[in-house]
Amino acid sequence: MSFILPHSSSSARYAFDGVRAQIRDLHTENIANLAVRARELGDVIALWYGEGDMVTPAFIRDAAKAAFDEGLTFYVPDMRGHGPLNEALSEYQTRIHGRSIPIARTTVTPGGMQALYLALELLVDAGTNVVYVAPQWPNIHNAIHLIGGEPRPFSLDFKGDWQLDLDRLFASCDARTRAIFLSTPSNPTGWTATREEMQALLDFSRRTGIWIISDEVYGRLYFEGDVAPSILQIAEDGDRVLSVNSFSKAWAMTGWRIGWLTHPSGVADQLGAMTQYVNSGTAAPIQAGAVAAIRQGEPLVEEIRQRIRIGLDLAYDRLAQIPGTILPTKPRGGMYAFFALEGENDARRACARILETARVGLAPGHLFGNSAAAFLRMCVCRDSSQIETALQRMTAAMN
Repeated sequence: MSFILPHSSSSARYAFDGVRAQIRDLHTENIANLAVRARELGDVIALWYGEGDMVTPAFIRDAAKAAFDEGLTFYVPDMRGHGPLNEALSEYQTRIHGRSIPIARTTVTPGGMQALYLALELLVDAGTNVVYVAPQWPNIHNAIHLIGGEPRPFSLDFKGDWQLDLDRLFASCDARTRAIFLSTPSNPTGWTATREEMQALLDFSRRTGIWIISDEVYGRLYFEGDVAPSILQIAEDGDRVLSVNSFSKAWAMTGWRIGWLTHPSGVADQLGAMTQYVNSGTAAPIQAGAVAAIRQGEPLVEEIRQRIRIGLDLAYDRLAQIPGTILPTKPRGGMYAFFALEGENDARRACARILETARVGLAPGHLFGNSAAAFLRMCVCRDSSQIETALQRMTAAMN
C-alpha cells in the first residue's frame, strides 16, 4: 500500500519532519540582505567576498582546454587524484615545506571545502566535538554541525592584535574532543600561527591523541616569506595531522573547485573510499589546470601576494584617517583588512550605513562568530585603483 502526501501546505511539514535534525536548522551564512540592497543602489564596489578580481591566467586555462581536446573526459580511476597532479603536489609540498611529503599523503578534492569536509567526516562522531579557533569562516562551524559533531569555538584574544592563548585552548578540550581546527593565515583576521605555536599544537596532539586540522588555504598569501609556518613542516607521517588546502586563492581559481588534503599515509585508503562515495573524484581537465598552476605558477603567486600587500597598505593608510577606526596590527597573511569602529558593537549597522553612504560593500563580523561582531571585513585582493576608489568613498562618507 502506497502512502501519498496530501496536496496542501501540510505536505511541506511532512517532508520537513523527515529531514535530519542537523539539516533542518541549517542555513547559509551570507550577506544576502546587503547584496539585494547593493543591486538596488547600483555602482557598489563589493569587497565583501573572499575572492580576488583576477581571471585565472591563460596558462592554467589552456592546460585545462588541452585536456578536454585530448579527450580526458572520463572518470579518473584513482579516486585520490590523477597521477600527474599527485606527483606535482608531492614535489611542490616537499619543496616548500622542506621535508618529504610523498604521494600517499595527498588526496585531491573538488575544492578546499570538500577537503575540509572529508577531514571532519574522517574524525567526527555524534557526541564528539571539534574545538575551532575563532573568529572563523562560518563554513567551519556549520560543517562540524552538519556532520553531527559539536562545534566548540575558542576565541583569539584581541589586544591590539590577535593572539592565541595556548593554555586556554588546550583547557577547552575534553575527553570528547576529536580535533582542534585552526586557519593560518586566518580568514578573517589574518592572524598567523608561529612555528613555535605549531610545535606546541603538535606536542599536545602527541600527548592526547587529539587531531590537528590546519586550514592553510592562505598559506602562500604570507608577507614574511614564501609560505606561512605550516604544521607540515614539523609533523611526521604518523602524526594525527590533517592540512586543508586549495587552488582558489593563491592561483586565482575560486570557480574551478579544486583543493587537496594532506594526511597520514595510513588513512589514504579510507580517504580514497570516502571520495568514491562522496563525489567520485575531481574532473580530469580541472586537475590538468591545477598541474599547470603548481608547475608554472610561482610568478602568479607572487603577483597575487603583491597585489594584496598593496591593497592592505592602502587600506591601513586610508582607514587610519577615519576618526574612531580601530585597526589591529597589520596582518602577516591573508587577503583582508579586518577593522572595527568605536561605539559600534554590531558591525551590521556600520556595513549597512557604509553601503548606503559610500556605495562600498563590506562583510559584517558577526558572520565569523560572536568575538568578531564589532568588526568589518574588507577584501583587498583587488586592483589597487578599485581599492583606492572604495577607500576615498568611505573616507568622504565617514568623515
